[in-house]
Amino acid sequence: MTIKILSVDDEKHMESLIRQMFRKQIRQKKFEFFFAQNGIQALELLKKHEDISLILSDINMPGMDGLTLLSKLIDLNNPLLTAIMISAYGDMDNIRSAMNKGAFDFITKPINFKDLELTLDKTVMHIQQLKESQEKEMKLSALEYDLDIAKDIQRAMLPKKFPPFLGSERFDLHALLKPAKVVGGDLFDFFLMGKDHLFILLGDVSDKGIPAALFMAVTKTVFKTHFYNTYISGLKEEVNRVNKILCEGNDSFMFVTVFVAILNLRTGELEYVDAGHEPILHLKTKGGIDQLPKQGCMAIGIDPDHEYISHKVHLNPGDGLFLYSDGVPDAADIDNQRYTLDGTIEFIKSFWKDATAKELNDKLMENLDQFIGEAKQFDDITMLSLKYNPEGDL
Repeated sequence: MTIKILSVDDEKHMESLIRQMFRKQIRQKKFEFFFAQNGIQALELLKKHEDISLILSDINMPGMDGLTLLSKLIDLNNPLLTAIMISAYGDMDNIRSAMNKGAFDFITKPINFKDLELTLDKTVMHIQQLKESQEKEMKLSALEYDLDIAKDIQRAMLPKKFPPFLGSERFDLHALLKPAKVVGGDLFDFFLMGKDHLFILLGDVSDKGIPAALFMAVTKTVFKTHFYNTYISGLKEEVNRVNKILCEGNDSFMFVTVFVAILNLRTGELEYVDAGHEPILHLKTKGGIDQLPKQGCMAIGIDPDHEYISHKVHLNPGDGLFLYSDGVPDAADIDNQRYTLDGTIEFIKSFWKDATAKELNDKLMENLDQFIGEAKQFDDITMLSLKYNPEGDL
């Protein structure tokens, strides 16, 4: 990288001395010099050549002296522009003023060219560090911008209208997702399959951040494609197809635990596949809170030949379901104490019967936030609550 240097000095022989002294660096294109005889000429050159990054300026000059020039450099809005000031030996007042105005270093007259060379090398190193820092900051800003867009895209992929289906009163449903980072790997989805069946999905990708967000988007899209548009067979058969697709080309060896279910809104029959997910809570109007039987199925995206099995349970009038990612029981406080599944059940059992699905999620999320306190949320938190009302209109 060629460092462009502006020498500002009213002594005309200075130009020939510098060209002679640094002829090797000029020939190797390490340095490229520009010359001005006062601050006015220097400003004109700086405006014309915006890539000049180093100024070597005398302090005492006619027209515009070096201190005045130094004070005007800030208006050029060039964070790489660095100044070395030259003054007579013992002129400490002007040297102090120059350093207070932002000069990086100084040398004294009569100039020792060996000292000047060392000072230039040190200043060039400083400029290179500034440039590297500026480039990193620009890359970080670009990454933050991309992440903001990714966050908006990911949020747009998730259902966010509650209540979700106007005119369908046989269930009350609400879901929320709070990522640990700007984007995350948790997902949820739901939609009606005709008038009589409700599809429910909640998943948790094995990683976090951008890789998890990408895998999350693919997972949600594949599930919706198979169940919303091309559902032609049973629940477990479609899950098998989804698993094979997500295993193809999965060189990063990511996987996703999912709970996927179809609720018959007329009969209350719930058929589900549990692919390595957290225990789902069955909120019973009679009998308290139970965990749905685990099926022992593998997470999706690991083995394309794994055969998934489904299970069926019945929801009675007023029963509910609580689906969640492991960010709920694994939430930790400042002392690294976990919230736990038992803590989750204990908190919601006293109020869930009289609460709407949204109230259940909101109260639990508020309690989790209070529990976490000043600790950092290290995992995505996702909840989906459903209450079944077979007496309502379809």
